[in-house]
Amino acid sequence: MRIIFIGTGEIGVPTLQALQKSEHEIVAVVTQPDKPVGRDQHIEASPIKKALAGTKMSILQPARIKDRQVIEEIRAFQPDVIVVVAYGQILTRAVLEIPKIACLNLHASLLPRWRGAAPIQAAIAAGDRETGITVMYMDEGLDTGDTLLQRKIDISPNETGGSLHDRLGEIAPAALLESLRMLSSGNAPRTPQDNALATYAPKLTREDGRIDWSEPAEVIEREIRAFNPWPGAFTKIAAKSNEPRNLKIFSAEIVDLSGTPGEILRADENDFVIAAGKGALSLHEVQLEGKQRMSAQEFVRGFDVASASCR
Repeated sequence: MRIIFIGTGEIGVPTLQALQKSEHEIVAVVTQPDKPVGRDQHIEASPIKKALAGTKMSILQPARIKDRQVIEEIRAFQPDVIVVVAYGQILTRAVLEIPKIACLNLHASLLPRWRGAAPIQAAIAAGDRETGITVMYMDEGLDTGDTLLQRKIDISPNETGGSLHDRLGEIAPAALLESLRMLSSGNAPRTPQDNALATYAPKLTREDGRIDWSEPAEVIEREIRAFNPWPGAFTKIAAKSNEPRNLKIFSAEIVDLSGTPGEILRADENDFVIAAGKGALSLHEVQLEGKQRMSAQEFVRGFDVASASCR
């Protein structure tokens, strides 16, 4: 089949590469424009475009995929199927109606649970025991289309947003190729979602990573893992006579201690413990604003923790 692949994020790279090796023909790829990144704001291509380096693939990078000229460019490739993975722009009806057979989206959750932009982080933060990849027929709603196929995986107790992202990226190619086989044979299922079961995972901002110490320790611990690496869980820490600074927390474990939320209960060569609304957390890896990532013990040795508080 003639395929147009539309995607931007790293999670779509394994699927793109699997399509390149398959019997299907990728006639074009649509990805987001190159953007400035990092402190020095150097211009960088999307992971999808980087994965195509050295190929002669037709790559479109429209600022707005809904522009009429862009739609005509896509239509000219006469695709049988459009495949969308983590693109970052909303596709209008005019785009969705272009392919002869279907417009498919690979979504990183078991729909209708966790529709939206941050399903991976949401699943971990909520304490879900499983998640997966859903291949769905796209419509104009927010991840509301009928489902074609789902593949499930367990969420491990020490799962991070980064590790789950990578694992889902690994199972996505087989899910898509099986979906394409069913479409080719004319026996692909089409199952409406139960909207009553829908939950939502809106796009995250850096501020979403701010820790609320009034929450139970088990909730905070899940959020720390869910937001690693993005947007990163952090707290404000301040010692006497110093301005508060961000302390990013990469990992922690729940301990059976209690105190006022945000109170530092223990800070020595063996432990750095902060009280939560219920229970407490022993921090493992941290990074103080302007410093390198380090163990909590290294941080305690170099910071006036005795007079500090977190908020």
